[in-house]
Amino acid sequence: MSTLDIRPLGSCLGAAVHGIDVKAMDDATEAALKAAMAQHRVIVIRDQHLSPEQQKVFSLRFGPLMALPYVKPLDGHPEVIAVLKETDEVKVSTFGSWWHADFSYLEEPPVYSILHAKELPPKGGDTLFADLCAAWDGLSDGMKALLEPLNVMHSGFVYGTRVVDDGGRNQTRGVVISKGNPEADVERAHPLVRYHAPSGRKALFASPTYTTRLEDMTEAESKPILEFLYQHMTRPEYTLRQVWQDHDLLMWDNRAVVHLAVNDYDGHRRLLHRTTAGRERPARAAA
Repeated sequence: MSTLDIRPLGSCLGAAVHGIDVKAMDDATEAALKAAMAQHRVIVIRDQHLSPEQQKVFSLRFGPLMALPYVKPLDGHPEVIAVLKETDEVKVSTFGSWWHADFSYLEEPPVYSILHAKELPPKGGDTLFADLCAAWDGLSDGMKALLEPLNVMHSGFVYGTRVVDDGGRNQTRGVVISKGNPEADVERAHPLVRYHAPSGRKALFASPTYTTRLEDMTEAESKPILEFLYQHMTRPEYTLRQVWQDHDLLMWDNRAVVHLAVNDYDGHRRLLHRTTAGRERPARAAA
């Protein structure tokens, strides 16, 4: 890693990488970037000028590319989506404007999300991250003992539909953006405390967007514990704010962080290209 100019951004996560062109990476630079990801969990590589095809080539170094559910990809590039808000989209929610780990409801959720800044507003549009490894470390021994054996249920009903037990009325919950993805329409159990293999650490694995309840508990019974964790994991000392610069290439590890897109730039256009690399079934640390 001595060949890379890596500058930490936050007290517990995040780093900026300067002075490289990812279009001309060698194996040593790739290894150094992967080591930086394992340590910092969020990295931003400054001043990258990439076509969609070049972004895919870079992303493939971190795992097979994933075509995302619900979102129409770029023409000719099924693995690339445009994260776009237009100038006339005022007072509307933006994609990803709640704390979440991407598509955590899948059986094998994605590992790395990669965003390339193409067009930015004059101010605003930042992305927030919370470090779930540091949040786990910050819990008391008693709380860790309570949480570690538990599973937590995830569902994609926020971006689809989910039938709930409503006394036979068979109503649905959530906002329908797209249909046709059965993986999103069920609740799926994952460990609440997940092993992050690159760092050898444990991380919380829950979010207010995709987590519905604790396994074998009702939503009402689960709520006090989950609400405590959501407040705890997003404490300022565990968070990082990505203030976008032109041509930033941002990566994060969905196994160890949650993120939120700040929707504070009405009247301005914001465009980023996104790729998603790798998939992994969440697992507990070996005893």
